[in-house]
Amino acid sequence: MTFQAAGITLDSLQAGMRPRLDAVRRELARIIASDFAFIAEVNGHLQQMRGKMFRPTLLLLSEEASGAPDPRAETLAAVIELIHLATLVHDDSVDHSVLRRGMPTINALFSHQVSVIMGDYLYSRAVVELTELGDIAPLRVLARVTNEMTVGEMRQLMAHDPLSFSEAEYDLLIRSKTASLLSGACETGSLRAGAREQGALREYGEKLGMVFQIVDDLLDYTGFEAVTGKPSGQDLREHKVTLPLIHVLPRLTVVARREVAALMATPEPTDRQVAGVIAMVAEHGGLEYARRRAESLAEQADSALDALHPTPARDRLRESILYVLERRS
Repeated sequence: MTFQAAGITLDSLQAGMRPRLDAVRRELARIIASDFAFIAEVNGHLQQMRGKMFRPTLLLLSEEASGAPDPRAETLAAVIELIHLATLVHDDSVDHSVLRRGMPTINALFSHQVSVIMGDYLYSRAVVELTELGDIAPLRVLARVTNEMTVGEMRQLMAHDPLSFSEAEYDLLIRSKTASLLSGACETGSLRAGAREQGALREYGEKLGMVFQIVDDLLDYTGFEAVTGKPSGQDLREHKVTLPLIHVLPRLTVVARREVAALMATPEPTDRQVAGVIAMVAEHGGLEYARRRAESLAEQADSALDALHPTPARDRLRESILYVLERRS
């Protein structure tokens, strides 16, 4: 597969799926509904913050591509989105973020405590819904996924020396923190199919998730706030070392490394410090290297789909790889 600009958008991927995605949204609203007034108020804000439904889209496409229809697919897709939403609420709390997709976060609008508790509420609602399905298979997959994501978050939190963070550690982090949920979405969509289809879609989702995170990290260096919904260089401001910087660190002069170390030691780095490190990363090929890694993983995601029978849904999954590579937010 040649990864060239193809103009793939999420709208084009979701074309023809609107009725199913509308059903997912209704299921999501049903699952998180509460008769406790304050939770209902926070839920109203969360519904506005809801994302682009990419993970539910992957689950539904995987169900179709696996060749084994599952009458629970829309409910399972809603659970996937619910788990994703819970991770965002907790991430914003841990990072003390004030904006998410251009809107105030839960911790900014209410409080840090409310944010933590709401994340817990969303996770618990997901578990309740899975147990009520009366089938341990999706519960087993998504329990594993949530555990992997939690360990990933802890890995990131415990990276006390950012400048010694290796590429192998980075891969382990993004595989658990980001790729596990996309992999879980694809696997869950194929649970009524055979082991071959499940394995192929699990592998596809994992590699796609790693591509997703690398592209996200690239956007932090190259994107604009009006497009991405968050300030450029936010990872650096939060002292997070991602693949572009990891690649160039061994190639920097002693003086340049001191500049990076100074930024990491500054509680609130200045725009000048952030811009300086971004320029260093670009100059020493960090952006190009990260792009090549993303494209290599994209090839692996594409190859995993060869195990599936040719269908329009499999074609959409292949187009999803291009969407992730080309996305700007």
